[in-house]
Amino acid sequence: MTGHHLAADADAGRRYLSMTTEKDMTSMDRKNAFDIETIRGQALQSFFAVFEQLAEGAFIVDADCNIVWSNAHYLAFVGLGSEQAVVGKKIEDVVSTTRMPEVVRTGRSIPFDIIEINQRWSVVSRFPIKNDAQEVIGGFCFVLSDELDPLRPMLNRIQQLQAELELTRSKLSQMRRSKYEFNHFVGTSAAALEVKLQARQVAATDSTVLLQGETGTGKEMVAQGIHAASWRADQNFVAVNVAAIPEDLMEAEFFGVAPGAYTGASPKGRVGKMMLANNGTLFLDEIGDMPIRMQVKLLRALQEREIEPVGTNTVIRLNLRVIAASSLDLGELVKRGQFRADLFYRLSVVPISIPPLRERLDDLPGLTRILVADVCASLGISGKSLDLPALERLQGHAWPGNVRELRNVLERASIVAGPSPVIRAEHILLNTATTPPLAPGRGPLAADLYAAVSDVERIALSDALHKTGGNKAAAARELGISRSTLYAKLKQLNMV
Repeated sequence: MTGHHLAADADAGRRYLSMTTEKDMTSMDRKNAFDIETIRGQALQSFFAVFEQLAEGAFIVDADCNIVWSNAHYLAFVGLGSEQAVVGKKIEDVVSTTRMPEVVRTGRSIPFDIIEINQRWSVVSRFPIKNDAQEVIGGFCFVLSDELDPLRPMLNRIQQLQAELELTRSKLSQMRRSKYEFNHFVGTSAAALEVKLQARQVAATDSTVLLQGETGTGKEMVAQGIHAASWRADQNFVAVNVAAIPEDLMEAEFFGVAPGAYTGASPKGRVGKMMLANNGTLFLDEIGDMPIRMQVKLLRALQEREIEPVGTNTVIRLNLRVIAASSLDLGELVKRGQFRADLFYRLSVVPISIPPLRERLDDLPGLTRILVADVCASLGISGKSLDLPALERLQGHAWPGNVRELRNVLERASIVAGPSPVIRAEHILLNTATTPPLAPGRGPLAADLYAAVSDVERIALSDALHKTGGNKAAAARELGISRSTLYAKLKQLNMV
């Protein structure tokens, strides 16, 4: 309650009292029934006492994020005994995942958030404390609940609303700004929450990040979320798909070209991707496909944070953040001599594993709702929903293509469903390219989910090689993957 509010209320009280008789005044004074400031103070004190008992934990910090008060519930919640003193300590030293410094710094509330404290997922609320001049003098945080299961429908609905709101926003004014934030990585399963927790923690730093996960799991979405939550958010996010760049053009693509550096070079020169990402974030997707020769040059550029454009001796200093991603196991590539160990260690300062969809099927209902809304909006058709048999059909699929495959299946189902507002099981046409039918003479796929996926991949590889007469380059094109990915899969499945 601010001072000017209290003063206004007190003036109102005096005007009211001036209208009463002297007898009434004496009676009210005796009962102490109209002392506005006393009543308000007692009400706030009572509310705070009741709230302290209801919350799982609560604490208050000052403007420097030093703890000035915490209740016994909170000490127990973070694993401290009541005899341990936390008053005067930085809140970051007590709970490393706290976002209270952000609240104190910006003055904006975070009324609903999920964090992990001592391996327990918790729903928390944070609010700034301001003085009469509206200056932030501290912050107040309380834990609402440490039981997430009853809240999952609400969390899914919030994420759906956030996604639908995003669809109505205008396009970004600058092409190279990130489009995604952490809330776009949909999921409330333990695996999804762990990814968001790790990504949020590393976003506050400038450390190099290595995202590893199967194709279609959302690695670039997580990378953009890290960029959007970092202090570089207002700068460029430059994504480079390493596998899509011809080897002889890779150096020019990364480092740039001086004007007229070679025959046919543009007289204006060419700005490299690393220069475009200066002061921002460079995202190196499918880094495992980078040739060894280029790995040496990239390593030096990352170590020294400087580049020399092709055709010049000029050294350009860079200040950028690097996030790399790979659908291949880089550690395994290092063992085979296909990836430099020193570059691997340079990139994997903070490794984050993005789980495949089959490992977080609890997120499928929420993902499906959001993707269907997105698909219908992009197709310009009325919104649709899935009935239970359709959802069960989706949950029975192995999803080797992960979320990308799920979106394609739902787009096809939305079209097949026609004007019907409900997508039914018969509208779900699973991709036979990723789950080919069994050929004559082949037994059933393994019952274990992971073994079944390996069986599917083995069949697809075998069919492609048979179709191309054993030509691996042609087989890779047939499957829509890079040649290095084909070799890695053949090695992984003991087919070489």
